[in-house]
Amino acid sequence: MDLTPYLEGLRADLAATAAPGGPETVRAAELLTTALEPSARLALLEVLSDAAAEITTRLSDATVELRLRGREADLVVTPVAPVTAAPPLPAPPPVPDGGDLARLTLRMPEALKTHVEQTAAAEGISVNAWLVRAVTSAVTPGPAPASTESASGSARRVTGFFRA
Repeated sequence: MDLTPYLEGLRADLAATAAPGGPETVRAAELLTTALEPSARLALLEVLSDAAAEITTRLSDATVELRLRGREADLVVTPVAPVTAAPPLPAPPPVPDGGDLARLTLRMPEALKTHVEQTAAAEGISVNAWLVRAVTSAVTPGPAPASTESASGSARRVTGFFRA
């Protein structure tokens, strides 16, 4: 979208308004429009950006973006894939009732310990509960529970838009 016709219209309106004031007023209006053009262009871009953001919030199946290329502004509508609910996490394997609890000292690399702590925190359980579940899953016969992680190792997806 070329903003030049809109800015030229603003320039013409200001010149027409200044015409009855004489040549000095017309010259002042020309200088004023030249000085204000960058500011007016920026204001138009902000209006388009705000409009794109507002339209996006009202659409459920598409997003509207304002893309700038040089002095040109383009509105781009992108369909959004419907959000599907993540499959529920598999139920933790049952903890065998062995009666008494036993204490175990476990040594692991610091990086692995940090990863275990982060994973347990993300699942909202203690490190001990996470380790018990992992060990129980490893020693329980049968297929391993399906992982909810993608190939990149993350089960989280962030979508939306950013507005400066």
